[in-house]
Order: sequence, then C-alpha cells, then structure tokens
Amino acid sequence: MSHGARVIRTGVSSGGTAAPPAATAASSSAGSDAELMDGAYFRSCAGMLKVAQMISLLVGFISVNNSPWTDYSAYSYFQIVTMCDLVMILFFYIIHIFRIYRKLTCVSWPLAEFLHYLIGTILLLIASIVAASKSYNLTGLVAGATFGFLATILCVLSIWSSYKVSCITQSTNASV
Repeated sequence: MSHGARVIRTGVSSGGTAAPPAATAASSSAGSDAELMDGAYFRSCAGMLKVAQMISLLVGFISVNNSPWTDYSAYSYFQIVTMCDLVMILFFYIIHIFRIYRKLTCVSWPLAEFLHYLIGTILLLIASIVAASKSYNLTGLVAGATFGFLATILCVLSIWSSYKVSCITQSTNASV
C-alpha cells in the first residue's frame, strides 16, 4: 500500500464551495482592487469584537498612564500587557481585513489567533487583578483596571467563539 500525496485546501470555508480556477483567474484580473479588502469583516461579529477589545485596551492604557502611580512595577506591567495585546489584536484585525491569511497559507491563522487570545487573556487577567489590588481608590487606576477586566471578558468571548467555530468546522468536515 502506497501513501500518495494529499491536497489540503485552506482557502475554502466549511460552508462554501471552491470556485473553479477559470472563474478565479477572471475575477482576479477584473476586480483585484475590490477584493483587496474584506468589507464584510468590518460589520461581522468578530470584527466588531476586535474593535471593542482595542478600544477598551486603549482606554485602560490611557487611564493608567495619566494617573499618579503608587507602585511602578504593577502599572508598568499593566501598560506593557495592554499595549502588547492591543498591537497583536490590531495585527490580526489587519490580517483579516486585507485577507492576508489567503496569501500566507503556511501559517495556521486560527491556531495562531487562538493561542494569542489564550496567552494574552491570561496575562491581561493577571495584570488587571494586580492593577485593581494596587489602585488605592485612585479613580484613573480603578478605571484602567475596570477596562482591563472588560477587555479580558471580551477576549474570553473571542476564545469561546474561535473554539466554537473550530469545533463546528471539524465536525462538519468529519461527517462529509
């Protein structure tokens, strides 16, 4: 028994079918500018969730940055975690908007995003707990910790939705 090479298509969603190569070539030459950005991702639940995460992280960062600190290490850790999380969420947002995941098929984008959210959420939860415990009732620090907790909840929602999507995709592919 010989084991032949198998072709794995990563550009096809679980709900749709692949377009024939002739139609793909015709549409890419005719409307490549229209396909550069994914306009539907702006209005999708995942896109709006990423925007809400970025806004809450930015507000939390600004709140802590503009407050008088009593514990330098706790709030510098909070600022580093919020900015790193913000940059990574913006990175994945750009990946989805410009459909870069279709060009770079060597990376498992759902797995990379899931791992980012998993690690980032744990670090953000720790940073928010530390920031809340060291806030000493200063309003800016309490607001920063509150927005950190809000961003943590939004990141948990992203983890749950990406896990749900990957489980549905795997079970759909297994039954076919």
